[in-house]
Amino acid sequence: MSRDADYPVANAVSRRDFLKRTMLVSSAVAGYGAAPLSEAKAAEPGRCPIVVFSKVYQELGLNFNEAAEVSSEAGLDGVDSPVRPGGEIEPERVAEELPRYAGILRERKLQIPLLSTGILSTATPHAEDVLRAAGTAGVQYYRIGFIEREAGVSSEKQAREVRARLKDLTALNKAIGIGALIQNHSPAGNHTYFGGDLREIAAALEGLDPAQAGVAFDIGHALVVHGAEWRRYFELVKPHFRIAYVKDVAAGRRWVPFGQGDIAGTGYFKLLRQMGYHAPISMHMEYDWTNHGKNKSRAGLVKALKESRAALEGWLADA
Repeated sequence: MSRDADYPVANAVSRRDFLKRTMLVSSAVAGYGAAPLSEAKAAEPGRCPIVVFSKVYQELGLNFNEAAEVSSEAGLDGVDSPVRPGGEIEPERVAEELPRYAGILRERKLQIPLLSTGILSTATPHAEDVLRAAGTAGVQYYRIGFIEREAGVSSEKQAREVRARLKDLTALNKAIGIGALIQNHSPAGNHTYFGGDLREIAAALEGLDPAQAGVAFDIGHALVVHGAEWRRYFELVKPHFRIAYVKDVAAGRRWVPFGQGDIAGTGYFKLLRQMGYHAPISMHMEYDWTNHGKNKSRAGLVKALKESRAALEGWLADA
């Protein structure tokens, strides 16, 4: 696995076809997913909804009402919720809690277009419960769980194993109307993840329908692993690209506040515009937004979310 030496490994921290028409408007462009917008924002042509990976809300122990309030106050379009062991919603409680969370968000014209899960196969405990609840709630895509690189196993063999598991999931995904996503993730701590190298993801997804098995492309992790060559590797997974994950990273400084890193200078947002991308963007708050705990409060979180969203919207507008 290649990695630009200027980018150290990051710290460990970690469709439906139709949504409820009374609340959301769906559209699709160039195959890059559907982009549901609240009625208030649907008139903005080409706009990408911005949702937050709400793992960050767990740092303050926010309940669903508080999460909706913070998301609305920060000017976001909704959340990418972790529905996995230790997440915002535990998988065994998904049938009860996901519809409730989605309803609370809808009251504020917000959405849950994405989930982050621990699902690795149809055999994962509660996998079908999670996906059926997600389909009912109008979720478009779910990220599968992280896959550890297997010591002594070639990338080719592990890619075949991953492809077999994803192929089993695609039948369930198609029946429900939802798509699975695999994220490229750089090594973190003692963990080395399959798919950090985009060549592995391309091999695992070969021959699979992108509507049921696609890529959540993370430009930050791609820079960590592939450095300045990220665009060449992105082309390998481009046919399966469905959702953009965004976090900012700086050489030698790991994850940094949005606007203080190198993402803006990569040409990535111009590429998204050229591709006609307007699906949701999942905004990941992986940097220390608390300033070593000094700003670890609801007000501090809202401020950080607003600043991050403003930087991201600026990049999109300037592309």
